Amino acid sequence: MSDATMRITGTRRRTVAAVMTVLGAVGLTACASGGEEEGAAAPDKTEIRFTYATGDESWNGAVKSVVEAYNAQSEIATVQLDPLTGGTDYATAVKTMDATGNWPAVIDMRDTRTYIEAGKLAPIPEEVTALLDDAVYSPASDGNVYVAPSTALNGEIGLNIIYDKAYFAENDLEVPATYDEFIELLEEIKANGDVPLATAAGEIWPSDQLWKPLASPVFAEWSDKGGFWAAVEEGKASVEDLREPLDRLKYITDNFVLEGWQSTQDAQTTTLLVNHQAVMATSSAGIGRLNDIHKVAPDFEAGLFIVPDDEGHINVLKNSVNGDTLSGLSISAQAKENGAEYDAAVDFLTYFYSVEAADIIEQAGVIAPNIKLADEITRNTAIPGAEDYFALLESPELVWYQNETLSPNFSAFNTFFRQTRIEMQDGQTSIDEAIAKSQAEFDNTITAG
Repeated sequence: MSDATMRITGTRRRTVAAVMTVLGAVGLTACASGGEEEGAAAPDKTEIRFTYATGDESWNGAVKSVVEAYNAQSEIATVQLDPLTGGTDYATAVKTMDATGNWPAVIDMRDTRTYIEAGKLAPIPEEVTALLDDAVYSPASDGNVYVAPSTALNGEIGLNIIYDKAYFAENDLEVPATYDEFIELLEEIKANGDVPLATAAGEIWPSDQLWKPLASPVFAEWSDKGGFWAAVEEGKASVEDLREPLDRLKYITDNFVLEGWQSTQDAQTTTLLVNHQAVMATSSAGIGRLNDIHKVAPDFEAGLFIVPDDEGHINVLKNSVNGDTLSGLSISAQAKENGAEYDAAVDFLTYFYSVEAADIIEQAGVIAPNIKLADEITRNTAIPGAEDYFALLESPELVWYQNETLSPNFSAFNTFFRQTRIEMQDGQTSIDEAIAKSQAEFDNTITAG
């Protein structure tokens, strides 16, 4: 999962308008003199669910704090947190939700195209999108906006390695400038009798944390040609082209990773790091993970870096601002049918993209979404190690790449590919078998689908 989320002070204007709508519908008893009857009951609030993928503790805390703040000030709605439990596969969970007709009003949407085409999402109105920076959202093919970003669009800059700065200083170690230096770093730590790296695959998706930086040089080669996976679909590239990063993934796992990674969950890597069970740990949470560490071990000196490629470039996936495929927050069509739930969802999102909510998110250790009033946000600069994160954004070696995946079936393939890589890392299958299986699955799911 990843960096995080929202607000703007124009909340009162929105809330007052929404309150008047509810009062008009419910009917307000007031005495003829113009004063409200003493003890008159407040209008009932509409209850809605907000379903989201859990990740690092900072993100979970940010969502909880924003919802609590919203509920405390809203006169028309109450938002109930509905997190997907740890270990839940996102694609499967949403399919189950859809099959049972149990959609929340607001959902952390990933497989956007699939659910737009199925008519499961409702358009997000201009009163919400007007709060966002124009560069971070776009309409879908039908002209409607269905997704608004839940976090700052800094791409996958948060997919990195968190390390023990004190250990590095004591052992004269430095942040690697090339892939070869990264391997040398792992070897030096191992030679000291310590475990170099902790990683997680217990929830399947965290397996991307080590894989993507290794595969990013290949992905980056296809950035200006429509993206790697689009090239595979067109027959111009294949899973075989990922052999080298798969080899590297297997080598690192076999030689330098803390045992038990197969069942380790993402949030557990924080504990492994601060308890010195490993010198480094993979992460996809960026500043959020640094904040998690600071909360549980205030004296721990954490830093972060991204695994560089052979030439020293830091290849990072850039957010695709495509209205058909963008990930973020959506309103369900089921809520739209209800009417009151849709109004409540719009009201909540208006708060979510306010300065007030953004300040809450930043205080929780997450980077808020890109809103028009970004200059009014109070940024959290007190998290130890945060300077490393912001330095990455300014690095001359940073190379942004795009890897658009337009197929509505890509999420299903990606889950299969993740599981296949885990089996390969675990020695259950060979690299040759993993490549063949993944190519066959891609052909069946994407090309033929």
